[in-house]
Amino acid sequence: MKHLKPLIRSTTVILALLSLAACSGMSSQDKGTAIGAGVGAVGGSVLTGGSAIGTVGGAAVGGVIGHEVSKP
Repeated sequence: MKHLKPLIRSTTVILALLSLAACSGMSSQDKGTAIGAGVGAVGGSVLTGGSAIGTVGGAAVGGVIGHEVSKP
């Protein structure tokens, strides 16, 4: 159990760095869509008490809003 905590921490850091690198080639509209979907998913999850349908619905609505707001 002692060795599991540092492994989880380092894996989380590596995954966070990889996910940030994946956004480098995205357009600003793609970034807006991704950010909107992430925020919407969190908001939908919070508002529905962690329901999967609320999370997916929030991600869909947030993605659409992020896509529309970031149009050139």
